[in-house]
Amino acid sequence: MEKQSEVTTMPLSTIELLKKSADFKHEALDNDKLQTDLFYFASLCDMKVIRKEIAHPFTLCSSVQEFEQVLNSAMSCSPFDEQSDLASTLLSGHVIVRIESKLYKLEAVKPGNIKPSEAVMETTIQGPQLAFSEDAETNLMIIRKKYPFASLLTEKYSLGKVSQTKCYMVYDNDKVDPNVLQDLKCKLEKIEADVVQATGQIESLITKSKIRWIPTMIITERPDRVVFNLAQGKVVLVLDGTPFTLVTPSVFYDFMSAMDDVYQPFVVTRALVVLRYIALLVTITLPALYISIVSYNPEIVRVQFALSLAGSRAAVPYPSFIEVLFMLFLIEALVEASLRLPRYIGSTATTVGGLILGQAAQQAGLVSSVMIIVTSVIAISNFLIPINAMSFAIRIAKYPLIILASCFGFVGLVAGLFAITLYVSRLESSGLRYFRFYIGEPAVSGYKEGDKY
Repeated sequence: MEKQSEVTTMPLSTIELLKKSADFKHEALDNDKLQTDLFYFASLCDMKVIRKEIAHPFTLCSSVQEFEQVLNSAMSCSPFDEQSDLASTLLSGHVIVRIESKLYKLEAVKPGNIKPSEAVMETTIQGPQLAFSEDAETNLMIIRKKYPFASLLTEKYSLGKVSQTKCYMVYDNDKVDPNVLQDLKCKLEKIEADVVQATGQIESLITKSKIRWIPTMIITERPDRVVFNLAQGKVVLVLDGTPFTLVTPSVFYDFMSAMDDVYQPFVVTRALVVLRYIALLVTITLPALYISIVSYNPEIVRVQFALSLAGSRAAVPYPSFIEVLFMLFLIEALVEASLRLPRYIGSTATTVGGLILGQAAQQAGLVSSVMIIVTSVIAISNFLIPINAMSFAIRIAKYPLIILASCFGFVGLVAGLFAITLYVSRLESSGLRYFRFYIGEPAVSGYKEGDKY
């Protein structure tokens, strides 16, 4: 193969710009009877496809008409539309074939990470262990195998002005609400970000309120959760380049349910759901409740406990809310460190650091022994929430209550809980009432098929 220096019938400025890239290839094929030119990015295109669909058939052709017939018969090859953008076509993994004055484009995208992985963020004991991959087509294949119905439809979008990331909207046409579908289509078409790489980013871009801290869409890596939600008439967004999908509409109960709730016996499932709600209440209110009892309202507990609490704080030189904020800062820092450190040392480093810091702080008189217990209970309770997005939101929810309890005591705590309840009750997810928390319905779905939006 020899490079040709002259390129006709193609935008010279575009070709010259692309030639500056080391992975851009311009190959000239000659079989002594006819010549053709190939333009492609070696980093994006699969050479096996190029050899099979173009190079090998070209050696057997003796005329231009015969080679054009070969190109037209290839399933992934079609004439290049002059109105299309040449650079965008090449950067999407296509090969441009020039034969005399005619141009063809052949789809030859190099396969990426198409192997499904094991679920690591949403583990289950008895359920499937398969998670999505980072290839959108592979994820669609997994969904269709688990949901083999003709009514399952997909629509393709390109998100991001620069990234042009493939995104598929998946839904059951017989069960989906048309208003939800139309609303989501309009929101996706209005996305103006330059780069879109994650489903969480899509949620932020299509959400009207930018100060929202309670998630209204589920981000999941589990195909079985996606299938359950599709069967309930929900819409799923599958984004290329990430193993996580976005499910909408989602209600509060969806975030408190795990996939094990489907696979466990009824009594066990409901007991676990009750446990999660108790943990939710504990992790939100316990820091503010500690401040209220210590600084304002010791009469709400038994005298013996109040005296024991006061004795444990005898050596602490500052008010209770400073003590609480200090310990919460440490636990938040440890959680973040466990996420950012390498996997093999993260858990060990944070565990040892937490033990040393807690013991040293208590011995130095910076915090009370009861505060160490309170901090541990808060952290453990927060980890019981199945969906990470809700877990992060709950981590933030306790701080307004701490401020109110520091100013007004137990009355401030009650007022703050009432305000948070009002805020959540006003939220909607694609027109569906968000604040639904009950334990008598099947897990994973927050509403019945017949419910209205």
